[in-house]
Amino acid sequence: MSGATAPSWSLRPAAQADVERIAELKAQVLRADLERLGRFDAHRVRQRARDEFAAGYTSLIEAGDGSFAGSVTFRPAGPGEWGLGHFYLAPEFQGRGLGSAVLGALLARADAAGVAVRLTVLAGSAARRLYERHGFTVVGRDAIDVFMVRRPAG
Repeated sequence: MSGATAPSWSLRPAAQADVERIAELKAQVLRADLERLGRFDAHRVRQRARDEFAAGYTSLIEAGDGSFAGSVTFRPAGPGEWGLGHFYLAPEFQGRGLGSAVLGALLARADAAGVAVRLTVLAGSAARRLYERHGFTVVGRDAIDVFMVRRPAG
């Protein structure tokens, strides 16, 4: 994104009451990729969001005006690594630098802690380019998912 400035934003801890909002956003954001892969099931995608919700590690991304812009989960995933997941931006906030700003802030935390960050992205997803721009590399794949890791900077 050349020359664009991300809108102002903040993270706030997610609460159990936020689960349905996150599940709906996940279904909206992943629908096209899951349909392309022949895997979209409206009920299943929402239920997985509910089942995998981790209040202690999930944050809502809020735009400067307080509106809901997305969600992200960032948590320990094993010795020396954290996992990044459920990173969804509402369509009206995509392509404006917000994802890059949020990801950069989270990766700065990981770098300060000296940990690698792992994530999974759907095969063919445009989000993969964002992760590659931030130093993630592919460490594996299957027919549906691409597994990526970023080693700590420094």
